[in-house]
Amino acid sequence: MQYQTVFITIASVEIEKLVLFYQEILKQSPHPYLPNKYAEFQLKGGLKLGLFQPKVSHQLEFSQPEKSGMSLCIEVVDLKSSIEQLASLGYPPPGDIVTASHGQEIYAYDPDGNRLILHCSNSTVIQF
Repeated sequence: MQYQTVFITIASVEIEKLVLFYQEILKQSPHPYLPNKYAEFQLKGGLKLGLFQPKVSHQLEFSQPEKSGMSLCIEVVDLKSSIEQLASLGYPPPGDIVTASHGQEIYAYDPDGNRLILHCSNSTVIQF
């Protein structure tokens, strides 16, 4: 397969709520941005995060994001401040930090219930 770009997309019937959330945690404005239709964030390494509002005929297909096997894994430098940032937005992680073979991580969720895994690798782990 020859490809040019890889996108991760998240569908939402309340797209503007997600746009505001990801604007805050990614510290950037979306580009391109079509209000109530599509927003795209340019991530490090050339990856893109697209948010879109599905057509009414497809909304049922995207109605249970919490049952998805997909997670948006975000490697952070400071896990504690990242948790505090999510909490200040009204979305504190519901569980505890766990230590895995690759470092520390915690599950969090965006306004639509999509799973985020905040991860701090062993090389950048800050002890709590």
